[in-house]
Amino acid sequence: MPDSSRILLVEDDVRLAELIKAYLAKQGFLVAIEGRGDIGLTRIIAEQPDLVILDLMLPGMDGLTVCRKARQDYAGPVLMLTAREDDTDQVVGLELGADDYVKKPVEPRVLLARIRAILRRFGIMQDNGKGEPDKLEELAFGALHLNQASQTATLCGLPVDLTSNEFALLWILAQNGGRTMDRETLFQLTRGIGYDGLDRSVDIAISRLRKKLGDNTAKPWRIKTIWGQGYLFVKDAWDDASTGYDR
Repeated sequence: MPDSSRILLVEDDVRLAELIKAYLAKQGFLVAIEGRGDIGLTRIIAEQPDLVILDLMLPGMDGLTVCRKARQDYAGPVLMLTAREDDTDQVVGLELGADDYVKKPVEPRVLLARIRAILRRFGIMQDNGKGEPDKLEELAFGALHLNQASQTATLCGLPVDLTSNEFALLWILAQNGGRTMDRETLFQLTRGIGYDGLDRSVDIAISRLRKKLGDNTAKPWRIKTIWGQGYLFVKDAWDDASTGYDR
């Protein structure tokens, strides 16, 4: 089924941008290209596309700065492109609110798979194992409330600012509350691809979730690390309305 989602591609390599646009257009996507980071930021906020594909090295404003500033007014998914082998920029990008990244040179089929996976996450489409959408839309654990339909979280009645990737990860953890989830499973469920054994995006997202949800980052008690096994969402750790930093 063709996808008519609107994508803003912020990429200054004209040839690459046109190739990506042509390929995605064949899949039914509506793709607009912007070659400057500063103008790209303005367009992201003004146009509110369904997805932003953002290069790191851009004239006018680099991709990391664009991502950081866009997050103040744009809640949609951001997929970053990086030509560097060093994972520093990837880690920083995820810390600044990017939802995923793809390394250059871009393999079209990989890019397409990442785009579809990220849009499924953003559209709150979970698989219940029968090829059908999961009908459950709300989860509540004491002071923590999650709404899948609006992709929102509140803690003690206050909204928690989460990216689509962070919400997807939290939702999966909460759905499996009391059960340890390994990194490979979390990666596959949130990214839609197999785990390569090296990617740190799940760990980074867990760290960000702990900070945003008032967990104790030195000794987590709401989202625990079970060494050698994975991560555990503690269902009864949300009754206390305190931030958790004093524990």
